[in-house]
Amino acid sequence: MAPRANWKGFLRLSLVTCPVALYPATSESEKISFNQLNRQTGHRIKYLKIDADTGDEVPNEDIVKGYQLEKDQFIEVTKEELEEIALESTRTIEIDEFVDKADIDPRYLIRPYYLRPDGKVGHDAYAVIRETIREMDKVAIGRVVLTNREHVIALEPMDKGLVGTLLRYPYEVRSEQEYFEDIQQVKLTKDMLDLAKHIVNQKIGRFDPEKFEDHYETALIDLINQKRAGKPITPKSKPASTNVVDLMEALRRSVGKEATPAKAARPGKKPRKTSSGQKEMLMPIEGKKPKEAAAKKPAARPQRKSA
Repeated sequence: MAPRANWKGFLRLSLVTCPVALYPATSESEKISFNQLNRQTGHRIKYLKIDADTGDEVPNEDIVKGYQLEKDQFIEVTKEELEEIALESTRTIEIDEFVDKADIDPRYLIRPYYLRPDGKVGHDAYAVIRETIREMDKVAIGRVVLTNREHVIALEPMDKGLVGTLLRYPYEVRSEQEYFEDIQQVKLTKDMLDLAKHIVNQKIGRFDPEKFEDHYETALIDLINQKRAGKPITPKSKPASTNVVDLMEALRRSVGKEATPAKAARPGKKPRKTSSGQKEMLMPIEGKKPKEAAAKKPAARPQRKSA
């Protein structure tokens, strides 16, 4: 089932307007997540909203927003006051300008969204805006309010739809100077650069996200499945250090290493599938019935779940 829209309103280019909906283009829900437990009882930890001075729990209807001026001094801001300063971008993405995609510094990119027509009307106006952006080979810059804050959004065509990427404001991006100013100027020889280029040429390929595997996520799944099967957990050995001190020698060894063909995979072993959701791997242990697997689990407190 498609996710719920994060925002609904209108997309406008001058006098051309159409109703649209904004959907998240990415998801973190497929990743392994953990709950916090009480080690003594195995029960989940519950977080309460507590008054810092009285220690009493505060119901949601009594919680308001406040801006801290100094220690223990706040300016209270109500929901009604925030609604009164609502901007036009709360309901409308107004396209302000068109820019070259190459002009957008990647540090300003936050997260992508899918923007599509909302309902059966407005598809013609939506198509006009989409194809104009495509024909001009530009990125449309507008504004939208999400989570009570106004964001700059960059719109570009993708297939029959539009992808909108939220952008940071300049005050949110740290200057590189404070991090790079102490980096030493180093004179490199032509031989060093030639060897490094040779290594790069051996690694050149096409960007294909299907080749990416979240190795840590896979390791978590293996850990959980081993614990479900009652198997002992043995730490993996860490890779040995090469102890190469000389940079030129390290480059020469790297060239030889990259030239060596990779070891063939074991026959019959299929690669893991990750694109359809990592949690699909969290299945009952193959060849064991649930009762048998449970019988072999190490003894645990009655109320605690092992995984």
